[in-house]
Amino acid sequence: MIMTTTSRRFKTVLVLCITGLTTSQSLPSSFPQIYSGAPSGDYSPEWQSYFEVTDPLPNVTFPLTRSFAGNLPVQRTGHPNDTLFFWAFEHQNGSLTSNSSSEPWGIWLNGGPGSSSMAGMFFENGPMHINGDYSMAANTEFSWDTVADYVWIDQPVGIGFSTADEDGYVSGEDQMGTDFLGFLSNLVKVFPSLATRPLHITGESYAGTYIPYILKAYFESPNPPVTIVKIAIGDGSVGSGPEFQDLPAVTVIETYPQLINYDPEVFKYFQEQSHLCGYDVNLTYPQNGTIPTLKYVPSIYDTDSAGSFSSRLQFSKNFKNRSFRSRLLSRFQERSRAEDLRPFAKSTHFRKREERRQDWVRSKRDLTGRANGTIDSRYGCDLLDEFIDYAINFTFPWTLSQPDGGVFDVYNIPDALDPEVPIDASVFLNDNRTRTAIHAPTSKDWVLDFDFTFGALESNDPSKPMTFLTDLATNSTANGVGFVFFSGNDDSLIAHRGTEGSYHSVFLLTNTTFGGIQGFTRKPATPWTDDTGDFAGIVHQERNWTYVLFKGAGHLVAATAPKAAKVFLQQFVFGTNTTGLVTGSTVTGGEDPTLAEDVMPGSDPIFYGSLSTESSTIWPEATRAAWTSFIQTETATVTTTPIPTSNAVSTNSGAVRCAASCYYILAVLTMFLYAFFL
Repeated sequence: MIMTTTSRRFKTVLVLCITGLTTSQSLPSSFPQIYSGAPSGDYSPEWQSYFEVTDPLPNVTFPLTRSFAGNLPVQRTGHPNDTLFFWAFEHQNGSLTSNSSSEPWGIWLNGGPGSSSMAGMFFENGPMHINGDYSMAANTEFSWDTVADYVWIDQPVGIGFSTADEDGYVSGEDQMGTDFLGFLSNLVKVFPSLATRPLHITGESYAGTYIPYILKAYFESPNPPVTIVKIAIGDGSVGSGPEFQDLPAVTVIETYPQLINYDPEVFKYFQEQSHLCGYDVNLTYPQNGTIPTLKYVPSIYDTDSAGSFSSRLQFSKNFKNRSFRSRLLSRFQERSRAEDLRPFAKSTHFRKREERRQDWVRSKRDLTGRANGTIDSRYGCDLLDEFIDYAINFTFPWTLSQPDGGVFDVYNIPDALDPEVPIDASVFLNDNRTRTAIHAPTSKDWVLDFDFTFGALESNDPSKPMTFLTDLATNSTANGVGFVFFSGNDDSLIAHRGTEGSYHSVFLLTNTTFGGIQGFTRKPATPWTDDTGDFAGIVHQERNWTYVLFKGAGHLVAATAPKAAKVFLQQFVFGTNTTGLVTGSTVTGGEDPTLAEDVMPGSDPIFYGSLSTESSTIWPEATRAAWTSFIQTETATVTTTPIPTSNAVSTNSGAVRCAASCYYILAVLTMFLYAFFL
């Protein structure tokens, strides 16, 4: 599926200016701004007129539904300046302020940890989009407030326009959940109908950690302020770093074999490393026994084992993240130290790169001087890092960015633009006209990612791994709270694991008992379509749990597949569409055997270029056909034959050897064609 021009505008590796907080001697303190017209006394409906956004917003020339914005305290004792910032949009005029409404409402949370939910507002599912030239465009057709009253919230405290005392940052996820309920207790004082109206909490990425803890706090509260009926998590970081980033490396490569230039020998190397790391998890339906927690083997470049995994999730940093990127660059620089990468030496650079690629391929064929049946110490089990490193060193068009260190969009594999169209909300949000209109604090500037989510621990979450998911599921079943997990097929950061979705879904859906049964009883294989009848992905529903896989979407599903995302929200989050629902021995909408395979193939073209100048490349049809022949045999064999742990990986049939050899000749020819035209 070729991404549309509109969807490709929403770039996913964001390069934003982050304030120099790391050099300060103390943590920053901030406090909310009280503007004129604020009522006296406790929060009540009298505050609605104060929070209403009535001033003109800069560059917004199109109509918007009525909205309300500002900061509300989290009710933490001794920390009156700990507040969360919200921006709420009405579905219809008067729907948010109505005292008699029983209509559902929604909340959106971004992750990070430390990412502002205004990222979702302006670049994903809100009614306004900020373009690369800083102009404003309407997104009223696909905005999620067209489905229900929706509230975008910066949280935890200190994130985005939310505020916090120097010693008031959250100490962990339990504190975050308590704070969030405290904020909601004030929100429903301002909008009383929200207390009883059905609440749907939605979010993505590290919100996959936030939302379960919020639900945990909700169930532990003797008198919760709201009525939660459903949670929906997109590409969520539920579990440890290895679980949601490294286990699916092989299926990511199968989804986009362009990453390794359709090379069978490189694929078999990653197969073996995945096996040695214990990532070749066998799933059954229903699951027979609990899958054990993975043990991460660090690379020689890791300084903090798996501790830096959460920092990879920050919205704008991602591959620009300092700790992750520095490890990547150290390897790149070591390999390239003796090479001339100046622009006028492209032919020399290509020859040397091809020599390295040939050496890399040869070493993978017999593993001589490499892992040789053991885990490669240079990468350990950080297979995400390794296949990205391979792509930026050996695979066009990712190699085009090599001179400046290598850029790879982990959020959206087909997007190899470098540099990408700038995405920056800070100019709009820090404009004093905007700040005044939305009652934002003046004690701080808005930034997309904040470095000190957990105070002095920066963005390193000190919380223990979630061991309460089955208890959470039991409480949810008893209270009628539904779970929805959705994933973009083009995401490599928190990637799909076959049709079960992002890796977190494998462990979560397979290891969790909900509705009295562990995991799904049938493999997801039901197609769903958008409102124009186009194939949108896979859906599966059992026992009030729903899983949706999006075709042609990245980590930011609503940005890369906005039309399908809105249909999904209408039908599977707020609606009652039964497509994919298992009832006894039947499945509504049927099951397509081709969708029951472990991989949904990605798109053929990879997009490259710079800024708004865009090109695309598609590998020759013969190369793709040879790969298809190889992978069909290889994956059929590998399901029954363990990968050797002490010898080189061997092919298992003449057909495989033929396919691999044919492919190899084509791949080399393709590489030299690229060299000729560079």
